[in-house]
Amino acid sequence: MTQNPPTKSSIKSHRDLIVWQKAMDLVVSVYRETETFPKSELYSLTRQIRRAAASIPANIAEGQGRRFAKEFLYYLANARGSLWELDTHLELAMRLGFLDQPLHFRLQNQMDEVGRILSGLIRSVTNSSQA
Repeated sequence: MTQNPPTKSSIKSHRDLIVWQKAMDLVVSVYRETETFPKSELYSLTRQIRRAAASIPANIAEGQGRRFAKEFLYYLANARGSLWELDTHLELAMRLGFLDQPLHFRLQNQMDEVGRILSGLIRSVTNSSQA
C-alpha cells in the first residue's frame, strides 16, 4: 500500500515527517551495527557515532515544534550537520576496521536518503517562508 505524502495540513507532529521516520530508521541501524564495535570504543567512537545519529531526528523533531520557519530551518541545519558528523565517524570506523565496506555502504545509502529528503525539506521551508 502506497502512502500519500503528508500535506501541510496533515502534518500534526514531527512523526508525520518522512525525513524524521527515515532518520529514526538510520538511528536504529547505527545502534545495531555499533554493538559489534570493540568494548574499548564504547565510551569514545561508539558513543560519538550514536550521539550524532540520534541528534538527527531529535533536531528535526525540535525544529518542527518551533513556531517560526526561521527556527525550524535552524534545527534542520543542525540535523544536517549531525548527519555529516555521523558520515565522518562511520568513515573513520570503516578505516579502523570496525565496519566492513558492505555494511558501511548500506549505512551510507541510508544517510544519503536522509540527506536528500532533509535538503528538500530545507528548500521547501525556505521557499514557503519567502513567499
